[in-house]
Amino acid sequence: MLDDIILLCILGFIAALIDAIAGGGGLISLPALLLVGVPPHHALGTNKFASTIGSLTSSMTYARSGKVFFSVVKWQIPFTLMGTCFGVWSVLHLSADLLTKAVPVLILLVGFYTLWQKNLGVEDRFQGVTPLKRFWGFLFAFALGFYDGFFGPGTGAFLIFGYITLYGFNFIVSSANAKVLNFVSNLVSLILFAISGKIIYAYGIPMALSMFLGSRIGTTLAIRKGSALIKPIFITMSLLVALKLMIENYR
Repeated sequence: MLDDIILLCILGFIAALIDAIAGGGGLISLPALLLVGVPPHHALGTNKFASTIGSLTSSMTYARSGKVFFSVVKWQIPFTLMGTCFGVWSVLHLSADLLTKAVPVLILLVGFYTLWQKNLGVEDRFQGVTPLKRFWGFLFAFALGFYDGFFGPGTGAFLIFGYITLYGFNFIVSSANAKVLNFVSNLVSLILFAISGKIIYAYGIPMALSMFLGSRIGTTLAIRKGSALIKPIFITMSLLVALKLMIENYR
């Protein structure tokens, strides 16, 4: 068991470091739990426990650096909360077949569009919030909360891309804002997994500590290096998430 914990801590650290910069850490942390023999539902719950600690750490570090645009995010948090609750409820009653087929294509489009648009997210072009942008921001927050509660993979990529295209934020501010909303949706899911007893704390606690450290280092690197670091990692993780989902669909 000690060997398993050490492996989970190493992979959890790497996952949190990458996730703090550009999202996509679940591509590493969830398979790591399955690799050591954790049953799927317990793997989801344990991963959510550890990743919630990571997203909280990133959110607080970004906030202290002044990168979180609270005048926008604070109005979106309640909609993300409602969306996540609705998403978790829906996954218990609806099939996820449509999402498993559509999401890889959408993430691929996000990745390739970002790659094609050389200046996308490089400069901060935020010019304030109009009533129309605020309305679209509410829908955006609700939809991504619903998606994270219902399905999940690629949530970070969609959040970052949404902040760039809807508000004109650069990658660093978009990543910071995305982490706050991602923490909200993670926390709701964590509470539901905890209530259902799907968390293995013997694995989750040491993994959470390693993800705390990875998130701190990843967020610090992102703040120091900015869009020059975040954009290529964002594109890479978007394409890897899409590829993973396509392979799972094929199987």
